[in-house]
Amino acid sequence: MLMSGSQRPQSGDLTRREWRMVVLAALGGGLEYYDFIVYGIFAQAIAAAFFPAADQVALTLALAVFAVGYLARPVGGMVSSHFGDRYGRKTVFVITVATMSICTLGIGLIPTYATWGVAATFLLVLLRFVQGLCIGGELPGAITFVVETAERRPGFACGIVFALVNGGVLLAAFVNLALGVCLSPAAMLGYGWRVAFVIGGLLGLVSFWLRRNLGETPEFLRVRHDAARHPVREVMRSHPGAILLGCAVAALTAAFNGLLFAHMPAYLVQVLDYDGQAVAVAMNVALLAMSLSLLTASWWADRIQARYLLLASSVLMLVGAPIAYHALASGGTHLIPVLSLLAIAVAGANGSFAFLIAGLFPARLRFSGVALCLNISFTLLSGLGPLAANAMIQASGRPAAPGLIIGVVALIGVTASIVLGRRAAQENRSPGS
Repeated sequence: MLMSGSQRPQSGDLTRREWRMVVLAALGGGLEYYDFIVYGIFAQAIAAAFFPAADQVALTLALAVFAVGYLARPVGGMVSSHFGDRYGRKTVFVITVATMSICTLGIGLIPTYATWGVAATFLLVLLRFVQGLCIGGELPGAITFVVETAERRPGFACGIVFALVNGGVLLAAFVNLALGVCLSPAAMLGYGWRVAFVIGGLLGLVSFWLRRNLGETPEFLRVRHDAARHPVREVMRSHPGAILLGCAVAALTAAFNGLLFAHMPAYLVQVLDYDGQAVAVAMNVALLAMSLSLLTASWWADRIQARYLLLASSVLMLVGAPIAYHALASGGTHLIPVLSLLAIAVAGANGSFAFLIAGLFPARLRFSGVALCLNISFTLLSGLGPLAANAMIQASGRPAAPGLIIGVVALIGVTASIVLGRRAAQENRSPGS
């Protein structure tokens, strides 16, 4: 059984089979996140193609459609986790990656508003909504799959998932950079953004082909005869405290990643007037730094009490995020060190939160519990975070205002790590612990 993230699980090397299953599960997640995040990177071009309004209004509408994908995540998570806890993890993997890839190809091929009118905009929203349904089950499924497959190194296995998820985002940023070098700004607005979506859709189909041969997890095979008939309903009824705690554990990662991936590029270029190519390079370096540092943190998650990693990142971000945003807003700041230091500071949270959440729920309800925690946090904080950041800047007139969002969720992270410690102490005092 998976142990709590506040305890020390047994260490050991992953077998070749475990490595293969973990990497295939994580690779699919990385490619799906490429599909999902590429929308935010090319939001300005999408706004020009589908929203016939003034620049700022069109960008706001495009970001609202980005949020639609996040708003669909809880529904998709509940549907996927229902089948994942009742019938197995593998089936969900195959269906979500295939559907996600088709939607991404579709977005890349939709005619513009100038050609199809409002039907084009409606189809964009619909495909984005379906993407959200798929991603709502993809990441919780990947977490559940790898912690049940790599039972000796579940923390590190989760780190591999998120390193490759970040790799998908890094690939999206690299495609943006490459297209920006090869194409003129007019070509980027005209068709360059479509190339990025087509690439993502095709890579997703490759992931589908690879993932179809995955086996079921050993832990699910042990509990499948005791599968819950209504797992989502049961986990909400029997584990409400764990769901609330899991949402708090994921809060810092959800808020930071939403602002970094979806908001930061447009924020730096349009609000703070940084050079677009410099921003693209700095984002690539920061994403690479995030992936390497979270792998290091996840390696430690199997060897120490993982809640300490969450606590360390929360304290660092509580102090550092407002300072970093103030430095960015002052102008002329070197982007690479600032963004990279932020990415490294949050590594403790990024490298431990999935393992911590998975340990809050029993195997027969794990997919549903993880899905609820992740989708609630990511919907509220990643999906709505960019809109909230824009609103705070406009309302206060302070370009550094988004740093306050990170500061608030860092306080939530501190609180969550303390509660995890008290929970572990209670479990250790209880009979049979």
